[in-house]
Amino acid sequence: MKQHKQQEILVIGSFMMDLVVRTPRVPENGETIIGLDFHRFPGGKGANQAVAASRLGGRVAMAGKLGEDGFGDAFLSVLKEESINSD
Repeated sequence: MKQHKQQEILVIGSFMMDLVVRTPRVPENGETIIGLDFHRFPGGKGANQAVAASRLGGRVAMAGKLGEDGFGDAFLSVLKEESINSD
């Protein structure tokens, strides 16, 4: 069986945090209702591509702008968990 060299991949792109609230129904125009659940999901075109490339066996580094806040910290954790270099 032929051995494939692990590809080195640099992803330059965006990080976006999806903020999702579940509600009991769709609010009427201009109406405020109370949400039931709140979740955040890390994503963004660049971050999603970096995760996919890493999961497919690539040696991946990601370059992009992160804030020095909870969202930035969450992304750094995801990158580490997915073996993506962010130095």
